Amino acid sequence: MAKLFELPRYIAVEGPIRVGKSTLARILGERLAAQRVVEPEDNPFLKAFYEGEPGAAFQTQFAFLIRRFEQLRDLDLGAHSNKTVVSDYIFEKDKLFACLNLNDQELDTYNRYFNYFREQLPTPDLVIYLQATPEVLKKRLKKKNAAGEKAISEDYLMEVVKAYEHFFFHYTQSDLLIVNTSEIDFVDRNEDLQELLKKVSAPIKGTQYFLPLGSQDAAGAGGV
Repeated sequence: MAKLFELPRYIAVEGPIRVGKSTLARILGERLAAQRVVEPEDNPFLKAFYEGEPGAAFQTQFAFLIRRFEQLRDLDLGAHSNKTVVSDYIFEKDKLFACLNLNDQELDTYNRYFNYFREQLPTPDLVIYLQATPEVLKKRLKKKNAAGEKAISEDYLMEVVKAYEHFFFHYTQSDLLIVNTSEIDFVDRNEDLQELLKKVSAPIKGTQYFLPLGSQDAAGAGGV
């Protein structure tokens, strides 16, 4: 019997801090026997940025930009490759944070490098955007209690959530699955995980939504 649907070869999972993107990317990577691309965390300027030191935002952003570019540039996704790749970020997320944290002069310099780097990188076939309210994310931050995240303010967290919402409302570069994680827990509840994996295993075209409403778990919409 002919194969009616082929899974995307390049899947990226995105969303604000503590929304569960790394966990979902790891699970998908294991299920698909895929190459994993893990968000770089070894940024020597990040702690200073969270603590509000002058100049740390620009240093932090540039360090992330270069590291993310190097990771995604090295992906083997050519026509002769059979690899599947699962990443827990998209390159554009770097610019999202740059717009939040840099002043106009810094952003002008940053954009020149961002545009040059972006032209050299592949675009995901499917992006899975994980949503959650600032209140839920704040609880998860407190539960995780990671040392480098203790200085994240509630105001900054709200700004990040709003920036993600705005970005993905206008996103059209690839097929997009939007998942509201505020009422589901695919980390600790296996039934939520299985429903989400079932949705990801089906064809996704344009923008679609996974809604935690029991049997009414998915609704589709045309591309935005």
